[in-house]
Amino acid sequence: MKSRKFAKVEGRLPGAKASAVVRRSAKDIAPSFARFYPLVVESAHGALVKDVDGNQFIDFAAGIAVLSTGSTHPKVVQAIKSQAEKFIHFSYTDFYYDNLIKLSEKLFPLIPGGRKMVYYGNSGAEAIEAAMKLTRNHTRRTTFLAHSGAFHGRTMGALSLTASKPMQRRGSLPLIPDVVHFPFPYCYRCPWKQTFPSCDYYCVDYFKEQYLEKFVPVDEVAAYFFESVQGEGGYVPAPPDYFRKMEFLRKEGVLFVDDEIQTGVGRTGKFLGIEHYGIIPDVVTIAKGIASGLPLSATIAKAEIMESWKPGQHASTFGANPVAVQAALATLDVIKTEKLMENAKRMGAKAKKRFLEMKEKYEIVGDVRGMGLFLGVEIVKDKRSKTRGEEEAHRIIDYCFHHGALVILAGRNTLRFVPPLNITEDVMDEGLDIMEEGIAAANAATKNA
Repeated sequence: MKSRKFAKVEGRLPGAKASAVVRRSAKDIAPSFARFYPLVVESAHGALVKDVDGNQFIDFAAGIAVLSTGSTHPKVVQAIKSQAEKFIHFSYTDFYYDNLIKLSEKLFPLIPGGRKMVYYGNSGAEAIEAAMKLTRNHTRRTTFLAHSGAFHGRTMGALSLTASKPMQRRGSLPLIPDVVHFPFPYCYRCPWKQTFPSCDYYCVDYFKEQYLEKFVPVDEVAAYFFESVQGEGGYVPAPPDYFRKMEFLRKEGVLFVDDEIQTGVGRTGKFLGIEHYGIIPDVVTIAKGIASGLPLSATIAKAEIMESWKPGQHASTFGANPVAVQAALATLDVIKTEKLMENAKRMGAKAKKRFLEMKEKYEIVGDVRGMGLFLGVEIVKDKRSKTRGEEEAHRIIDYCFHHGALVILAGRNTLRFVPPLNITEDVMDEGLDIMEEGIAAANAATKNA
């Protein structure tokens, strides 16, 4: 085991102070939260996190891809402080403030396409809800298309599009009707046992033949919701031409809604994940990394679509809170001036190379995929059967936690690699060492079982 410069864990985890917080939480907090391990944060800076017992961890989770500029970036902190000293809230539902317009003017050039308008909310789920209402309102149609494996949120509308885990829907049915789910092109686990690229995008043909030609009236479809890289579905990127091949739907009047809540704001090395695919969506939803940890979301649509809404049809009391907006302005400035998209591309390439080397060395590493600092490492029982290595994956993240790296899962058995976009190479390398130790230990345990 290599000596550690950044990760420092002493004694048992959770420590005494953390254990007390966990016990109190069990008494007072709703049990609907499913945590990976008992981390109780005391402070965090950059890609390093300290718990209440003084242990220090390397952050490969970034608050689930939220902390784009790392924790407590000085420019973001200063922006929050300066706005809080002016005014903290004055609902933009009923009034105006100019930093919101400045944010829109900074955002629009980063989004492909022509003239746009934006609706601001607080969370990714709210952005999706707004997109659902907007596209139904504009098209006067009722049906939505979405993928199996998708995660678009857990409010009732967004949950109707979500199809990644039964637990997320349990006890909430019935949901919004007229949502049709069809398979996402998960090439490593192709539902049709095809091999890419020789399959020639059979998934698209299947969708046409088995859905549109049999039971989905396409002229009643308002919108197609998708993630360019599925998040909760297992960090699964679509193959290169998939969305271009799906554009035939647009001739039928179907709007394309691109969920960039996890992949957006530079995480893939481009501002939006869809930029890797060469299409321009009609609506884009952004949240998570846009304000470096403060609650803010944006539903950005072509102007002619957004203008179909009339005053009073949709609004939010807390959406576009001025403090969150100022944090977003600082976030976009940091991403530009510190070249964080370039860093995501460079650090992501180094990390992916390292994971691919692990794939060659360890039988339980089945697949490595993603782009930029949005990478998934799928853990299996063995490469031949591809049986999901859920126990092994949990063993790995538990090892990482106890040795000073914060790693969480995407889906059932994929390690999620989403550090802050400004992570440095030395910090990342040490965290990758810990991950490899965990993978090696889990691999040995499986081999000897």
